[in-house]
Amino acid sequence: MILAASHRHGSRGRALAICLLLLVAPALLAETAYLPPGHPDGVALLAPPPVPGSAEEAADLASVRAVFKGRTSAEHARAIKDENLSIFLFEPAIGPFLKPGKLPKTEALFQKVKKDITEPINAVKDYWKRRRPYQVDRRFSVTSLENDYGYPSAHSTRGTVQALLLAELFPEHKEAILEIGRHLGWDRVLLGKHFPTDIYAGRVMGQALVRELLASPAFQNDLAEAKTEVQATQR
Repeated sequence: MILAASHRHGSRGRALAICLLLLVAPALLAETAYLPPGHPDGVALLAPPPVPGSAEEAADLASVRAVFKGRTSAEHARAIKDENLSIFLFEPAIGPFLKPGKLPKTEALFQKVKKDITEPINAVKDYWKRRRPYQVDRRFSVTSLENDYGYPSAHSTRGTVQALLLAELFPEHKEAILEIGRHLGWDRVLLGKHFPTDIYAGRVMGQALVRELLASPAFQNDLAEAKTEVQATQR
């Protein structure tokens, strides 16, 4: 009798634990994932990059040379600074209150976005395996070597995502925000680390990622909290 009762209690306990897990698991998934697996499909979305050794690649490379050689010292300094891809690079467009620690929910939102969009970007890079300009032409002098492929540009993609989402939070500064987002991609050409076509593909990929993010209930929930936080700083 004692064993039977113990078995019944154990079974009920396990059943209760399973029920709790089923209730909690969706919430945990919603908390940790904004994008459904495989979305967006960048390989299907983007046109293939220029074929290695083709006239199209040669024209792309000629553009990099012209931009690289024609950059000013101020442009070079900006490009180096922009490599960290922090949302605080948008301070000139948004205002001096955009500082680390001032908007914790907004910072957390962008950190989560950064994590979620990494896999879709890398999937396309790893599929096309496009070399970078300095790998095609060794005469380029670059500040540091990258350890991934070039198409699409992750900086251009992330810069586009950051700009579009910040424009959601600060619509009154939209145009200035989007301009900085474009610079974040183009600066990679200035440094000889990307072809122009890598940058353009990154902008398209970034727009697709934002469409997917805005369709996510979990993202919308966190975005609403960030908007409330931002609005509180404007009072």
